[in-house]
Amino acid sequence: MKKIEAIIRKTKFEEVKAALLSSDIDWFEYHDVHGIGQSRQERIYRGVQYSTDVIERVAITIVCRDMFLDPTVKVILKVAHTGEVGDGRIFVSDMIDTYSIRTGENGDTVLRDKK
Repeated sequence: MKKIEAIIRKTKFEEVKAALLSSDIDWFEYHDVHGIGQSRQERIYRGVQYSTDVIERVAITIVCRDMFLDPTVKVILKVAHTGEVGDGRIFVSDMIDTYSIRTGENGDTVLRDKK
C-alpha cells in the first residue's frame, strides 16, 4: 500500500478533485495548508505591501494499493500542472498496514478496488 500526499494550488483543487473522481479514486482527504516557499519577495497590491513567503495550498491525501499508485500520481501531475513556480509537490510513502474500525479486518483488502 502507498500513501500519496499532494500539495497543490488552491486554484487547481476542483479540477484535480474532478479528475480523481472520474479516475475511480473514490476516497481522499483534503485540507487547506500554509507553507513557506522559495520566493521571499515583498509585493504591493493596491498600495498595500504584503509578503509572498507564506503560500496557501490544498493538501490531498490518498491511500491506495500499489497497483493504483502510478495512475493516481499521473492524474495529479497532469491536472495540477501550470508550468509555473509553485505548482506543488507529490510525496509517496509506504503504508505498513491499515485496519477497518468497523470489521477489525486489516491489510490492503480493506481498501476498495476500482470500480
